Amino acid sequence: MPNFKWNLAERIQKNPRLAWVVFGATILVVFLVGLFASTIMERRAEALYANRTLAKIGPFESRNAVWGKNHPREYESWKKTAEMDKPTKYNGNTVRDDLAEDPRMAVLWAGYAFSKDYKHPRGHAYAVTDVHQSLRTGAPTNEKDGPQPGTCWTCKSPDVPRLMSKNGISNFYKGKWAALVSEVVNPIGCADCHEPNTMSLQISRPALVEAFARRGVDVTKASHQEMRSLVCAQCHVEYYFKGEGKYLTFPWDKGMDAESMEAYYDTAKFSDWKHALSKAPMLKAQHPDYEVYQTGLHARRGVACADCHMPYRSEGGQKFTDHHIQSPLNNIAASCQVCHRESEDELRSTVYARQDKIQEIRLQLEDALVKAHLEAKFAWDKGATEAQMEGALGLIRAAQWRWDLAVAGHGNSFHSTVETARLIAVGIEKAQAARIELVRVLAQNGYHQAVPLPDLSTKEKAQAHIGLNMGELRAQKESFLKNILPKWLQKGAEREQALESSGGR
Repeated sequence: MPNFKWNLAERIQKNPRLAWVVFGATILVVFLVGLFASTIMERRAEALYANRTLAKIGPFESRNAVWGKNHPREYESWKKTAEMDKPTKYNGNTVRDDLAEDPRMAVLWAGYAFSKDYKHPRGHAYAVTDVHQSLRTGAPTNEKDGPQPGTCWTCKSPDVPRLMSKNGISNFYKGKWAALVSEVVNPIGCADCHEPNTMSLQISRPALVEAFARRGVDVTKASHQEMRSLVCAQCHVEYYFKGEGKYLTFPWDKGMDAESMEAYYDTAKFSDWKHALSKAPMLKAQHPDYEVYQTGLHARRGVACADCHMPYRSEGGQKFTDHHIQSPLNNIAASCQVCHRESEDELRSTVYARQDKIQEIRLQLEDALVKAHLEAKFAWDKGATEAQMEGALGLIRAAQWRWDLAVAGHGNSFHSTVETARLIAVGIEKAQAARIELVRVLAQNGYHQAVPLPDLSTKEKAQAHIGLNMGELRAQKESFLKNILPKWLQKGAEREQALESSGGR
C-alpha cells in the first residue's frame, strides 16, 4: 500500500509552495467547521430567546401587544394586517365601496342593512373600527339603542370570550350592540385562535362547537392541520341569528352544501328579512368561505386555510407562521409556489381567469334578480294576490340565496370554481323561472306588456329607488361618530389602561 504521508512529504520537499496550499486548505476547513458550529450555537440561542416567556398571559387576555411580548415575530407580522397597499383585481386589502362598483346589490338587498353600506373588508386590524363606522350598525344614542344585537360583535374581537364568560353566552347575544362598544376594543388577534399557555390552536367561539356537536362531531378531536382551517371557520361561515335571543347558529344540521342549508331554513320557516320591493322572504348569506372551500380541490388535498393565507416564514433561523393574513396573490412565492412550479405571473393569471369567468355569469344572475324584484313589485302594484305571487317569490328567494352564497365568500371563485359556477347557474335558472311566473301573474291581472325598468346605473340612483334617505343616514352616523362613540371609546381606554397598570386581567 502506498505511503501517502511520505509521498506528500516528498512532494513538499520538491515543491515548497505545496506546503502553503496544504496549510491554507487546512485553515479554510477549520474556519468552515467553526463557522458551522457557531451557526448551530447561534440558532440554538435564538430558539431559547424566541421561546422565552416575558409576559404572563391570562385566560382572557385580549390585548394583542401583551401576547406579542412572548411572540414578537408573529406579532410584528400580524401588525401588517393594518396595511392597505396591496389591491388585487377583485379583492386585496384596500377600501372599496362594493355598492358603488356594483349598484345592483343595493336593489338585491332592499330593506336590509347591507343596502345602506357594503364595503370591501380590510385586514383584521380594522375589525372593530370598521364596525363602528359602518352604516349597518346605525347611530345609537345610548347603550340600549340601535338596530343591531350584541351577536354582531361575535367575530370582531378577542374581548368576546371574556364577555361571554362574564355575562353568559345567551345574554351576550341578546343584548344591544351599543351596550358592548366600550367593552370590545381589541381587534381580531391572538386569543381568538390560541390557547395562552401552550399556544395550541383552540376554538374560542361556541357556535362552531355547537354546530358540529349537533351533527355528532367532537371538533375538539380535530387534528392540528384541520385546526388550521377550523379556527378560521369560527367566523368565515354562513350563520344566522336564531329566535328572539339572536342566538348565533350555523345552519349545518342537514349538511353544509347550499341545498342542505336551504332545506334547514325552509323547515324552520326562517327568513332574514322581507324584500322591500318584491316582498319575498329572503335569506342573506354571510361569508360562507369554509362551506364553499370544503367543496374545492385544495380542501380535498388537505390544504388548510393557513397554508395559503398564513404561510410559514423563516427569520433568524426560526420557522414561524406569518400572521399577516392576506390574499395569497400578494405572497405567491411563500404560498402558491410551495406546491406549484409555475411563475408568479402564470399563477396570478390562472386565478384571475377563473375569477373573470365567475364574474361574467355572476352579473348575469344579478341582472335577472334585479328585474325579478322590480317585476314582482310591479305585479303587486297591479293587484296580484299572495296566492298568485307565492311561486315567484319562492323562486326569487332560492335564486338569490345561491347568488349570495357564491359572492359573499370573497375567495369562492377560486376556492371552488366549479361549485361557485354551479350555484350561479342554478340561480340563473331559478331567477328566469321566477320572471316567467311573474309574466303569468301579470297576465292574470290584465297586464300584457314589458315592465318598465328604472335607471339604476349608480349607487345613488339604486338607493333612492329603494327608498333610502342616505343623506339622513349619513348625518345620523356622523353625529354618532362625533358625539357618542368617543365617550364609549374613552371608557374602554380607561379600562385597558387600568389593566396595564395592574399588570393584567
